Amino acid sequence: MEAHTFPVYKVDAIVQFLRNNVSDENLTKSDIAPNPKPDTIQRLYMKILHQVFGFRPECHSMMPINENVQYSAILEGVTPVLSVYICMCQFLPMCHIYDFQLNDILSPKVKRTIYILSGIMNFLHFRNLRQGMLAETQQTYKPVMDKLQTLTQEINEAEKKIQELSTIPPEQKAQYEELSAALSDLQNHMDHEVQEVSAVNSQIAELKADHAERSQKLNQKKVQVATLKEDIAKLKSQIVESPEEIKNEKEKMKETVKNIKKTKEKADVRSVELQIKNQTYNQYKADIQSVYKLLLDLQSAMDEMYKQQEEIHIFDNSNERAKKELKNLIADESQMKRALHMKQEKIHKQRIKRQRKLEMKDQHVQTIFGEYNQVHQNREDILNKIQEINSETQQLKAKMDYLKGCCEQETDKAQAMYDHLVTALDNLHTRIMDHVAEKKGEMEKMKACF
Repeated sequence: MEAHTFPVYKVDAIVQFLRNNVSDENLTKSDIAPNPKPDTIQRLYMKILHQVFGFRPECHSMMPINENVQYSAILEGVTPVLSVYICMCQFLPMCHIYDFQLNDILSPKVKRTIYILSGIMNFLHFRNLRQGMLAETQQTYKPVMDKLQTLTQEINEAEKKIQELSTIPPEQKAQYEELSAALSDLQNHMDHEVQEVSAVNSQIAELKADHAERSQKLNQKKVQVATLKEDIAKLKSQIVESPEEIKNEKEKMKETVKNIKKTKEKADVRSVELQIKNQTYNQYKADIQSVYKLLLDLQSAMDEMYKQQEEIHIFDNSNERAKKELKNLIADESQMKRALHMKQEKIHKQRIKRQRKLEMKDQHVQTIFGEYNQVHQNREDILNKIQEINSETQQLKAKMDYLKGCCEQETDKAQAMYDHLVTALDNLHTRIMDHVAEKKGEMEKMKACF
C-alpha cells in the first residue's frame, strides 16, 4: 500500500462519486468514516459488481440446487458474504488491488476501505472514459464504412478511366505508325537533300572563288588598259604614226574591248545566277530549319506523353497498393466483427453459466478485458489507416484530374501539330520536288557551261 498505482481520494469525493455513479443515494460519509459499516460496504460492493458485471445483488444469496447440503439454513447467511468475497477477489486485480481479504467485508477498516474504494473509483473513471470512446467509435463506424464504399467505387471508376486513357485506339495507332513512317522517310530524304545541298554549296564556293579570280583579272586588265591609254596618249603626242598602223591598232583595241565587254557580261550574268541560287538556297535552308523545329516540337510532345504514361503507370501501382491495403483492412475488420460477435455469444453463455460455475468467471473476465483493449487498439489503428487512405485517395483524385486535363491538352496540341505537320510536309515535298527539278536543270546548264 505504500507505492500506489492510483490516487487515493478523500471520503467526500468517494461518497459523491458513488452516489452519482453507483446510484446509492442512501450512502453517507458516516457509513465509511470513522467506523465503516459492514452491511453498507457489502451492499456497496454488490451494487458495484452489478454495475460492472451485471451480477444482480439477489444472485449472491442463491445456492446451487444440485448440491446436497445437510444444513442449508446455516449456509444461507454465509453464501452472500462468500459470493461477494469471491467476486471481489476476481474484480479487484483489474483495479490493481491484489491483497483483498475476507476481513475487508466482515470487519472493514477506514484506511483499507478508502484504499479499495479509491481503486474502484479509478477503475470506474477509466471504464466510463472507455465507454464514451467506444460509443463515439460506434457512431463514426457507419459513416466511415459508407465513405470506404464510395471511395472504392470512385477508385474503380478512376481505374477504368485511366485504362481508357492509357489504351490508344486503333485509329490513332494507325495514324501514329503512319506518322512515324512518314517522319523516318522524311529524315532519310532530308539527309539525302542535305548531302546534295552540301555538294551544291561546295560547287557554289568554287564558282565564287572563280568569280573572284576573274573579277581580279578584270580589274588588272582595266588597270592595264588605263595604263595603255595613258601610254598611247603620251606616244601620240611624241610620235606621228602612219594612218594604216593607227587603223590596225584601233581595230585591235576595238577587238580587245569587245572581248573584255563579252567577258564582263558573262561574269555579270554568272554573278546574277549565283545570287539567285544563293537566295533559293537560303529559302530552302529556312524551310528545312522550320521543318526541323516542327520535328523537335513533335519529339518533345512525344517525350511528354511518354512521361505522362509513366506517371499514370506509377499512379496505377500506388492505387493497387492502396486497394490491397483496403482489402486487408476490410478483412481485419470482418475478423474483428466475428471475434466481437463470438465474444458476445461467449459472454452471454457465461452469464447463464455463472450461477453454476463461479470459478470460471475470473479467467473469462480477464480474457474479455484484454481482448477488448486489443480490439480497441486495433480499431484505432484501423481508423488512422482509413483516414490516411482517404487523404491518399483525395490526392490521387486531384492528380488524376490534373493528368486528365494535361492529357487532353497534349492530345489537342499533338493533333494540331500533326495537322500542321501534314500540311507542311506536303508543301515541303512539293517544294523539294520543284527545287530538285530546278537544281537538276541548273546542274545540266552548269555542266554545259563548264
